[in-house]
Amino acid sequence: MEFCVFTEPQMGASYDTQLAFAQAAERAGFDGFFRSDHYLTMGDDGMPGPTDAWTTLAGLARETTRLRLGTLVSSVTYRWPGILAIQVAQVDQMSDGRAELGLGTGWFEAEHLAYGIPFPKKRFGLLAEQLEIVNGLWATPVGERYTFEGEHYRLVDSPALPKPAQERVPVIVGGAGLTRTPELAARHATEFNIAFQPEDVIADRFSRVRAACEQVGRAPGSLKLSVALTTLAGGSAADLERRAARTGTDLAAFRAGHNFAGSADEIVEKASQLKELGATRLYFQLLDMNDLDHVAYLGEDVLPRLR
Repeated sequence: MEFCVFTEPQMGASYDTQLAFAQAAERAGFDGFFRSDHYLTMGDDGMPGPTDAWTTLAGLARETTRLRLGTLVSSVTYRWPGILAIQVAQVDQMSDGRAELGLGTGWFEAEHLAYGIPFPKKRFGLLAEQLEIVNGLWATPVGERYTFEGEHYRLVDSPALPKPAQERVPVIVGGAGLTRTPELAARHATEFNIAFQPEDVIADRFSRVRAACEQVGRAPGSLKLSVALTTLAGGSAADLERRAARTGTDLAAFRAGHNFAGSADEIVEKASQLKELGATRLYFQLLDMNDLDHVAYLGEDVLPRLR
């Protein structure tokens, strides 16, 4: 299995904070650093203000050496697909082939209003076309041209440059949708992710995306399956209570929810259950990016038991 940290920098994290966190994750033995792609906080003041996801990942590409680097997930409303393909390809080159693109429809209307970003009511068609375009641009042989005519986007004789360092940049599609999301993942993605859901829902969506692969003539085993869950871990009750207090979390309610919660034994047990469902990558969502001891605890006490 692969194990990644997943962060929410819009809640209040400078680039330097994210750099320290990513480097701590690399030292701790995590396989990847993934961040949300948001421009507005949810609830707090969000100081010192938002950071752009792909600008941040470009910096981390030069200041880490091993971590996979990506978004979970970028919104189709933020960037034209041709520009997005250039940005991701450049980060992939800068990281020597460690970039991954998570792409979704977007949902947070308030941040669009705050920064003047259009927020159409219907966005699933945008997602379908952007997935086809970014993959198409990257796959076009050097020296050839790429043209796309869709309902939402039109590209004419694009040189389809630059090329990523990887032969294929991993593309993540996720969500709990019953039909369209599994179909899009089967057609366009290398990974299907589901986040913050109970195990029965996870099992059902994994089953649906496997069936979607078969319907489009794809081997189900060629699609990576992953789960993301919010995480509070610690070696003592005091550690857990302290971490819950720092993030404004009701610890009892958190433990009762669909999360990674508790001691190393509890985290390992939960992760093992997800592995049995078919997950081959896990994302530990860590909300306090200043708590590097949290990262170290997972790296020292949890990851070695899961590998």
